[in-house]
Amino acid sequence: MTTTIFALMILYLIYKWTVSWIEYYSNLDKRLGKSIWRYSYDYHVIGKRDVALYDDKQFVILRRKRNRAVTIMYLIFFLSFVIFMSFLNQVLLRILNI
Repeated sequence: MTTTIFALMILYLIYKWTVSWIEYYSNLDKRLGKSIWRYSYDYHVIGKRDVALYDDKQFVILRRKRNRAVTIMYLIFFLSFVIFMSFLNQVLLRILNI
């Protein structure tokens, strides 16, 4: 039980670290937006022309870095959810064994 608490604390710190990287990347260019949960689109959107690597290389590289940070954030978030469910399982087992 203490190992799951310790793991949740470490994952929370890693989560906050990735969120700070996402906010840092978002502040470098206003075209990326302020949402930490949403990906910047790298795909064709009907009616809009996407910025390609040959149009604005620095922006596309920055967008890919930010999208990678968002992916890591989602990974940490869902891993934390699984570990939290394990923690609740351990708590319920202790309650029921009393």
